[in-house]
Amino acid sequence: MTIQAGTLYIVGTPIGNLEDITLRAIKILQSVDWIAAEDTRHTAKLLHHFDIKTSQLSYYEHNQHRRIPTLVASLRQGNAIALVTDAGMPGISDPGYELVKACIEAEIPVIPIPGVSASLTALSAAGLPTDRFVFEGFLPTKNKERQNRLTLLQTESRTLILYEAPHRLLETLTDLAQSLGSKRSIVIARELTKLHEEFWRGTLAEAVQYYQDHNPKGELTLVIAGITETATPLTEDQIKAELQRLIQEGMSHSEASRQIAEATSISRRQIYQLALTLPDLG
Repeated sequence: MTIQAGTLYIVGTPIGNLEDITLRAIKILQSVDWIAAEDTRHTAKLLHHFDIKTSQLSYYEHNQHRRIPTLVASLRQGNAIALVTDAGMPGISDPGYELVKACIEAEIPVIPIPGVSASLTALSAAGLPTDRFVFEGFLPTKNKERQNRLTLLQTESRTLILYEAPHRLLETLTDLAQSLGSKRSIVIARELTKLHEEFWRGTLAEAVQYYQDHNPKGELTLVIAGITETATPLTEDQIKAELQRLIQEGMSHSEASRQIAEATSISRRQIYQLALTLPDLG
């Protein structure tokens, strides 16, 4: 394989099982002048396994802005560089995007070397619709941005794919259940392609209950069913009318909000706020 001088190669690496690397990826990593790695210690294990001697330099979230000019300059001098992440395809929920963008702006060739992706690997075995899907990566951690994002996803009909860290899983599942509806189907893929690979399947309500008693370990990919095509989002007036009916039947504002939320894709919090605007029916 002939390496093109002055070219950035986007190289997919295994997400767990090292045998998932492609022959083309190995040849590229052996042949480039430098490997820009998210974590050089982590990538060193991969390189050692395949007896790859190419030198590395770090490129990650906290050094990307000072590293990009160095990498672009090196590429302009004719060096070939491979960009890798700790697992999967670079640029997917990591700072590789910024380097690719900078190279394109500098008219430096960018060549992808495809490899495995946790999102598509999880989707392929989830058993949820695969004809249309949307990758959301990690949800925002700041409360306002997070709620805005969840609101936008309430009426999404495509299958949703999210990434999450183990220590934030329960919080995210709780937020998803409140926003999308507790009966929405979810598949949680853990430790994909590794020895303890696991797929958990159920509803969002069941997931919240299960993970209250189980602390997950390892990387997590969440695959969530979209809203069904037959489900028509209620208008604000329709929600208020249904709230009034349930409250007149004797339900509290909170109980009525919960019942409507479970039957729709609208969050209980959002419905409860509407309930508080209703005139006193007593």
